[in-house]
Amino acid sequence: MPDNPARSISKAPAPSLLRAAGCVFWRDLAVAWRRSADVLTPLVFFAIVVSLFPLGVGPEPNMLRTMAPGVLWVAALLATMLSLRRMFSHDYADGSLELLVLAPHPLTVMVLAKVAAHWVLTGIPLMLISPVLAVQLYLPGEAMGTLLLSLLVGTPVLSLLGSVGAALTLGLRGGGVLVSLLVLPLYTPILIFGAGAVASSATGIEAGALLSLMGAMLALALTFAPIATAAAIRISLD
Repeated sequence: MPDNPARSISKAPAPSLLRAAGCVFWRDLAVAWRRSADVLTPLVFFAIVVSLFPLGVGPEPNMLRTMAPGVLWVAALLATMLSLRRMFSHDYADGSLELLVLAPHPLTVMVLAKVAAHWVLTGIPLMLISPVLAVQLYLPGEAMGTLLLSLLVGTPVLSLLGSVGAALTLGLRGGGVLVSLLVLPLYTPILIFGAGAVASSATGIEAGALLSLMGAMLALALTFAPIATAAAIRISLD
């Protein structure tokens, strides 16, 4: 007796958690590749701010060398904020975000994959061009390694904390301004520690303690920010 076709049809098994997170990550990279202006805007903003700063305060090398750590870190922070709105807005507009919420995998892991894609598209390019821009500000060569390391540790924290603000302002008019108001107080400690580490290295002082504090902040952000972002997404979709 032939089998019933209706009974022979079974649901396709859900992909593994790692594969699902990888699909979200690579999808965000592919979408960003098609919208290259969204990726280039923070990078160009970062370069313009740092390049124009000497024109505003003067070309005196000692002054620029003293201000270089703060200028580089403030410019990187503002450039990261400029890109926060696109972290979830496109998925919210086309309904993809609702599918992520309904997926059989933890939303926190999917959020972490999207934050990782945002960091690859924003944080890594900022880190790579920062030494070139630091030369314009006469940053000492011995501080270049600390600058790269501080951005390597600090920019993921900016993306993680920024994801909370981006999720809370989904669908709101004027959400870009609200994101800034929400995340700027959270960004202040990482800005202080990052600029302080570079400044300490430039003056010959060991910056390991400040970099360790930044590492602790990264660990805390990795633990709690995806949970808060997932909750904020659910609230915004309700």
